[in-house]
Amino acid sequence: MDGSVERMRVRGAVVDGATRCAHYASPLDVVAMRLACCEGWWPCHACHEEEAGHAIAPWPRARREEPAVLCGVCRAAMSVDGYLEADACPACGAGFNPGCALHHALYFEA
Repeated sequence: MDGSVERMRVRGAVVDGATRCAHYASPLDVVAMRLACCEGWWPCHACHEEEAGHAIAPWPRARREEPAVLCGVCRAAMSVDGYLEADACPACGAGFNPGCALHHALYFEA
């Protein structure tokens, strides 16, 4: 896990400290993804599209064991595989939105 505060700053239209954004703000929308294109943390694809100025590059399959998903509740970073296997944060138990599975292809290479 990378404990650097700057590297864990979540960009985009964030509306609270748990990484909810203007596009997804349910009680379960508490993750941010790290993207390969700019290595920044983003709460959603729409936030990236609005602010980054370039297309999303999904996290490479070859790097799936690196921290690429951030729990907005406790700030624990987890690997893509760890996130995909969980329905809640393994560190704090905060539930994740199951609807996010619809967007996995945007964030993570298959």
